[in-house]
Amino acid sequence: MALLLANFYVTAQVKTPQASPLAKIDQVVGLTNIQIEYSRPSAKGRTVYGDLVPFGKLWRTGANGNTTISFSEDTKIAGKELKKGKYALYTTPKADSWDVIFYSETNNWGLPEEWNDEKVALKVTVKPETTTKSVESFSIFLNNLTNDAGVIELSWERTMVSIPFTVPTQEAAMKSIEKTLAGPAAGDYFAAAQYFYQSNNDLNKALTWVNTAISLMPKDKDIPYWYLRLKSLIQAKSGDKKGAIATAKESLALATKAGNGDYEKMNKDSIAEWSK
Repeated sequence: MALLLANFYVTAQVKTPQASPLAKIDQVVGLTNIQIEYSRPSAKGRTVYGDLVPFGKLWRTGANGNTTISFSEDTKIAGKELKKGKYALYTTPKADSWDVIFYSETNNWGLPEEWNDEKVALKVTVKPETTTKSVESFSIFLNNLTNDAGVIELSWERTMVSIPFTVPTQEAAMKSIEKTLAGPAAGDYFAAAQYFYQSNNDLNKALTWVNTAISLMPKDKDIPYWYLRLKSLIQAKSGDKKGAIATAKESLALATKAGNGDYEKMNKDSIAEWSK
């Protein structure tokens, strides 16, 4: 009986709803992914701003753990640059303006025990608006979305704060277009050659592709020794042991220069085997 009771206390978990339920937003704006996670306190008949949330004091902007927001690309918030990444969202509400702070440390429960100005990635000031409809539970929305911009809206009671942002859609799209129209990169040719070699497909194509990968490498940089290693394996498998040995020696020299012992050994072993 004691054992059964002990097991019950270890495994039993009481589940109850949170007073401030967790909410998550995952929104693509143009080519930028924005994610928000926050807890939603409710007014419950209380006066929110100026009382429950005092004016002029730093607020966690929600409840429980940090309200967090992340951007997959560099973004402009109210015209100011914010590097891509994940941030805690803090605010200082005032009657006629709000300070909005993006803080690089995101694992606090509420406010940090010690505030560090060096962790403030960005601070902007925006104007609050009075709404005609009261919002019972604190809410964050991403609104007025276009390919290039949007607004982060914080709403609670009869106050709404709009934080405008822009994302680099055109720049990202142009990079994607230019990369695609320029054709496959060296890594693409290497991957294709590796697949054909490993799956016993057309070795002539595999050799052509690995040679193309090698030719696409910048002239001021060393050829990756793993590219040359693959080329030597393809040559050996095709019956060109003389060429395979020469290529393996190039790979060996570069692997030694890079301090990669595994590739040194593989190349030495292969050279010895192909030299018989």
